Amino acid sequence: MHCAALLGTTALPVDVQVDFAMGLPGFFLVGLPDAACLDAKVRVATAVRNGKWELPQKRVTVNLAPGDLRKEGAAYDLPIALAILQAANHVPPCAAPTLAVGELSLSGDVLPVRGVLPIALMARRLGIECLIVPAPNGAEGALVEGLRVHAVRTLLEAAQVVSGELSLPPAPPEPQPPGEASLDLSEVRGQGSCKRALEIAAAGAHSALLVGPPGAGKTMLARRVPGLLPSPTFEEAVETTSLWSVAGRLRPGQGLLTERPFRAPHHTISVAGLIGGGSPPRPGEVSLAHNGVLFLDELPEFGRAALEALRQPLEDGEVAVVRARGAALLPSRFMLVAAMNPCPCGYEGESRCQCGIPSKHRYRRRVSGPILDRLDLHVEAHALKPVELAGAPAGESSAQVRERVERARALQRDRFRPIPGLYANAQLRGRLLRDMCSVSPEGRRALSAAMERLHLSARAHDRILKLSRTIADLESVPRIEVHHVLEAVQYRCLDRPIEGREGPVLPAIHRARAAVLNGESPGALPKVTAEGT
Repeated sequence: MHCAALLGTTALPVDVQVDFAMGLPGFFLVGLPDAACLDAKVRVATAVRNGKWELPQKRVTVNLAPGDLRKEGAAYDLPIALAILQAANHVPPCAAPTLAVGELSLSGDVLPVRGVLPIALMARRLGIECLIVPAPNGAEGALVEGLRVHAVRTLLEAAQVVSGELSLPPAPPEPQPPGEASLDLSEVRGQGSCKRALEIAAAGAHSALLVGPPGAGKTMLARRVPGLLPSPTFEEAVETTSLWSVAGRLRPGQGLLTERPFRAPHHTISVAGLIGGGSPPRPGEVSLAHNGVLFLDELPEFGRAALEALRQPLEDGEVAVVRARGAALLPSRFMLVAAMNPCPCGYEGESRCQCGIPSKHRYRRRVSGPILDRLDLHVEAHALKPVELAGAPAGESSAQVRERVERARALQRDRFRPIPGLYANAQLRGRLLRDMCSVSPEGRRALSAAMERLHLSARAHDRILKLSRTIADLESVPRIEVHHVLEAVQYRCLDRPIEGREGPVLPAIHRARAAVLNGESPGALPKVTAEGT
């Protein structure tokens, strides 16, 4: 009988071998089991006895091979019980290669386990034809084509499936409740510049930081980002569902996750909770947000160690979790959206703000420069005026914005088609960034001036270049022009000094872009300076 072990998000094959020998009756389980797996001796023996089977009064030895792979959890109960029944001639041998997973209760009921989807993928890869899973995991296992999946409720049903007396196809998956993608952007009042910035972020899979006073709508905007993203492909949905299955986050009876995940952990989260960890290593929030959105509200309130641990997943799209009892490479390709106040009280620029320059600097220094550098867009969300609150919601719907985002993503897919694993502008780096981003001479001069006057880092230079490419993609133009560069520069507002900082110049840049699109002269474009524009 075959079963499987989980190492991170990977399933590894395990064989259950049973031997009956003369001697004092006893039950011995070997093969490097942990405490939960070792307790299978009691659960299996009781479930078999309550199923009205009699075990020979012999020495029973069960080996989980290979012996150097640690076996953890209770998912081995069902295959151990079936292997014992086969060895005792209570159940005939399987007619086809069969893999089983499931925990047993003392009465013989089969209880759900985590990681069924990656186990089913492994079974298909190894050529195993039959998969026996607990009934609540049936919809999850049925996502993999090419397998006969049997969703059993009891040990007796599993034995009848093995003997060929019974076939139990899985029940259809439960309908998925509406998630964050059902929230519409038109419900957010005002904040036109923030909506534009989030459209750019969604079009290029860029990370974004929203800075504004309490009540400006930063959280409302962030929760509507999944609705701006293209629908996940089947491969992306399988990847996401596998991660949630390994983490034990799927509901019983739930099938494929058809919406992009949105994760918003509290700022008290630990490094292991955010990045992943434990023994064995399990996915953290950055992996649960894979192919979706990770929202960090009140960014400066997160622990410094947790924020610094985001460097690897933001750059590489994966995180290596190493522990004494194992190591795992967990995918974590997500879009980061963060929010913070402009000062400790949140009301910078208003008469009620009593924060001095030193306290503002201390507040900002809670988020290190390298982390800010890895956030592509820095956007200011201004306090809403009474007339904006009293009026009816106005603006484009999420569907309208998503249509433009999908067109921009289609251009990027065509551009990156020869390069495996590349799908969005945010992933560009090194030589590829220079090759894929053709900039006009005026645009290069504007970028050089911004680098010099704003004292931007080399990483900020690359971020601006990526943003410019995405803005050009939204306009479906092949070359980056000067107004694309100037708009991208304005999304580095936190790179400018706190003292004397003026608001962004997006209206002027939008007017210039509209003139260019209409075939007119853009006129005098704003000059970027250290004090503003």
